[in-house]
Amino acid sequence: MVAYADYIKGWWISWLAREMGAIPIHSSRKSMVQAIRTAREALRDGDLVCIFPEGQLTRTGYLQQFRPGFLSILKDTDVPLIPVCLVGLWGSIFSFERGKFFWKWPRQWPYPISIAFGKPIHKPTDPGAVRQAVEQLGVSAMKQDDGFRMVPARRFLRTCRRSLWRSKAADSTGAELTGSGLLTRSLILRRCLRRDVLAEDENRVGLLIPPCVGGMVANAALTIDRRVAVNLNYAVRSADVLNECIRRAGIRHVLTSRKVMEKLELAIDAELVYLEDFRDKVTTADKLVAAAQTWLLPTAILERLLGLTHVDPDDLITIIFTSGSTGRPKGAMLTHRNISTNVSCFAELLRIGRGDVLIGILPFFHSFGYTCAMWSVLLLDAKGAYHTNPLEPRQVGKLCHKHGGTILIATPTFLRSYLRRVEPEEFAKLNVVVTGAEKLPHDLADAFEKRFGLRPSEGYGTTELSPAVSSNIPRSRAVGMPEPFAKEGSIGKPFPGISVKVVDLDTGEDLGVNRSGMLLVTGPNVMKGYLDEPELTAEVMRDVWYVTGDVARIDEDGFTFITGRISRFAKIGGEMVPHLHVEEAIAKVLAADEEELHFVVTSVPDARKGERLVVLHTGLSRTPEEICRALSDAGNPPLWIPSQDSFCQVDEIPVLGTGKLALREVQELAREKFRDADKR
Repeated sequence: MVAYADYIKGWWISWLAREMGAIPIHSSRKSMVQAIRTAREALRDGDLVCIFPEGQLTRTGYLQQFRPGFLSILKDTDVPLIPVCLVGLWGSIFSFERGKFFWKWPRQWPYPISIAFGKPIHKPTDPGAVRQAVEQLGVSAMKQDDGFRMVPARRFLRTCRRSLWRSKAADSTGAELTGSGLLTRSLILRRCLRRDVLAEDENRVGLLIPPCVGGMVANAALTIDRRVAVNLNYAVRSADVLNECIRRAGIRHVLTSRKVMEKLELAIDAELVYLEDFRDKVTTADKLVAAAQTWLLPTAILERLLGLTHVDPDDLITIIFTSGSTGRPKGAMLTHRNISTNVSCFAELLRIGRGDVLIGILPFFHSFGYTCAMWSVLLLDAKGAYHTNPLEPRQVGKLCHKHGGTILIATPTFLRSYLRRVEPEEFAKLNVVVTGAEKLPHDLADAFEKRFGLRPSEGYGTTELSPAVSSNIPRSRAVGMPEPFAKEGSIGKPFPGISVKVVDLDTGEDLGVNRSGMLLVTGPNVMKGYLDEPELTAEVMRDVWYVTGDVARIDEDGFTFITGRISRFAKIGGEMVPHLHVEEAIAKVLAADEEELHFVVTSVPDARKGERLVVLHTGLSRTPEEICRALSDAGNPPLWIPSQDSFCQVDEIPVLGTGKLALREVQELAREKFRDADKR
């Protein structure tokens, strides 16, 4: 093994290193050259040589950049390279998890470690390709891990047992539960649902509940009862869409509350079950049994009593219907493994600990709300504080201040509303703000940092990916990290166990660094498929890779930059023009107030050039002529500059309840406003 010399000091370890034929290497050039020669001679003698091409131990759990020098060992030899991946070391005493190496108590014993070996690579020349081969081994190993960590319900029991007396969940109504209270109420609700409502064969149950303690209890109760919880999108405000989702999921009962249904005023094609009615149905026996299960029964026996040991990690845990930003909502089927591994990745990235309080404002029908805001709290030692409406900034600020919120997961749209309506002292304890679902504008990040002293970090994910894929590491959680932990404008590096690549838009050929192409993702977070839609599933899957529909490039450090979305490109005169880049250019010209979304770029058919760029807006501070001139003066390509007659004022920009652009409605509105554009 080629080992850094400082790691094998001391009489006992230096003796062991000599006995094992270790090749010491120092940071000096002379030492490196000598080590490479020694390793090459060992290969020619028929020995195996092992080297760690990252050059240092990771401080984040991320696979780091491979230094190109390691390939020089193979020069003038016919020896193949065998990729090897160590899986599961992060979190052990040998990792930097908890901010130090070695000197910490192990979280469990024995600690499961996997070593995966890949197929030999003959005459490798690209360090990036070797790195991706190792990354793929990690993905495969995580997919094959069937330990209890992959079943959220079993982890939930253990988390509550560790937090019996500690506050675990609260919301803006004043409700607050300890770990024991959360587990007890979940067990009670499970008993009541089994006895009074749900049939034995009723596998899927709907929920119409905003983010709150009651919503957490209902989701947990269904999961420990081995049923599939389907959180329905009440933001659509359309009974037809909701009932279509209910029909496709085969839902017979929907858990909700009278207060919610009074606001929605929708006719639901399923039997409604009001959670507040269970107050009169809970018996003394229900309370005693649940209390005994919470406080007295060993966890190993409780999980067997609940049948959780029979849950396959690849069984469904939920169906989340996509937001429908580009068309009819599709039901993404997510498994226990999807959710559990995604929470673990999320926790590793942000170093989430017992002292953290996660502010949950994203609805549970939103994949980020379901996994990152709800299940992260149910599976980790952090506390969750919830509010039902993310667009009520004053209530969100008060909630954060009251519970000492440290982590906020939101969309840029929601952050805009907090800039003027949340007091800085209310976000005083926040040290992590991560945004997703849409591009984080630089101006918004600047304004947020100026007001609250904390810069938001951008992440990335999709419903089909459970949802989190990558993120920049917030500075507050990057203490002691020598490698680059964030890059402005990027979506960060993929989480450990997740692999990304870009391929040519036309040929599907793998592309190297700094080349734009279609972004593909693989890992244990990839959904099982779309509900009852195998054709649609096949369209977005290439073997084990999920096709995101986003155009991106990956730089030499492994950071991914989204450059556009296939549905958000205009093809003008044969050239692909990204709407997103044009929006960013116009935003720079306007130096716009980021409190609310007030313009969007899209495209409409054009008889001469195929398509033309158009700008829908609710009012601009400069005239179209001034904007176009400024865009030209800034050096933007002519194709990227809308014509002066391509600006149109509208009453509002169509936005989904999740804060994302309603792309289909935007396109329909543009076509209506520029109905004759393709005839010009």
